[in-house]
Amino acid sequence: MKLLHSNVNTVGQADVIVIGVPDESRSHAKRRGASKGPDSLRIASNSFEFFERAGKIIPICPMKGTLENKKILDFGNIPREDLYKLIFDIISAKKLPITIGGDHSITTVILQAIYEAEKGDKITLLYFDAHPDFVSSTRNYYGSVITDSFNYIDFTKSTLIGTRAAEPEELENASKQKLEVITPIDIIESGINAIVKKIISKCGSSSVYLSIDLDCMDPGVSPGVSVPAPGGLFPLDLIYIIKKISECAQIVGMDIVELCPDYDLNQNTANHAARILMETISSLKITQR
Repeated sequence: MKLLHSNVNTVGQADVIVIGVPDESRSHAKRRGASKGPDSLRIASNSFEFFERAGKIIPICPMKGTLENKKILDFGNIPREDLYKLIFDIISAKKLPITIGGDHSITTVILQAIYEAEKGDKITLLYFDAHPDFVSSTRNYYGSVITDSFNYIDFTKSTLIGTRAAEPEELENASKQKLEVITPIDIIESGINAIVKKIISKCGSSSVYLSIDLDCMDPGVSPGVSVPAPGGLFPLDLIYIIKKISECAQIVGMDIVELCPDYDLNQNTANHAARILMETISSLKITQR
């Protein structure tokens, strides 16, 4: 299965390469099924982002931005062990990878590949997640992504967004590295536009990687995730934040992870994930890559 938004046939022709990694081997979640996430997102995108009329397939338009002249390749699904080389090659070719998981541990593989393809330039990480994933007492799993990616991240410019289910050691680790944590309450208190401006200003001209764990959203509207946590972001707020960042920052890659369709309701979470993907691509500054 491929995204109907996929409109070119080779990596060389593409601006954006979408990759599925149907792997949850580093997950400790009691809810299983994140390996079904890539195809669940594709099904939602193809079912709800297109109309069929008089034998024609008609795409819906993004709320802001455009998909016109955006060359998108759905590379299909790959094994986890092939991810590093593919990302390295895509970045070396000055293309932009968007990876669909699977569990969140794939972010470490991706960050390492980007870091090494860009000759050791540390990456600004904008990490949308209910959990900081900064456990250091246990390693090499979906809860230690930040620890495992430590050497690739510029902590002075990076931010955790939507965080609200943190272990004490995670907050201590974030504090030691001066990694900013923005909770949903912070967004309400400061206002979404002020938060967006702050994040963009902090990023500056650095290379920015967006990592979207779908549990950053509230499980009342997006229940199909591996580890739900109450009090999360609402989908339109999340889309707005991501779109504004994508319009202004130098995005080098993105992932969308932890979609767990067995726990979804009416494909709500998959639909939100598909919309996040489409709206982000429509706002990307492709010409700068």
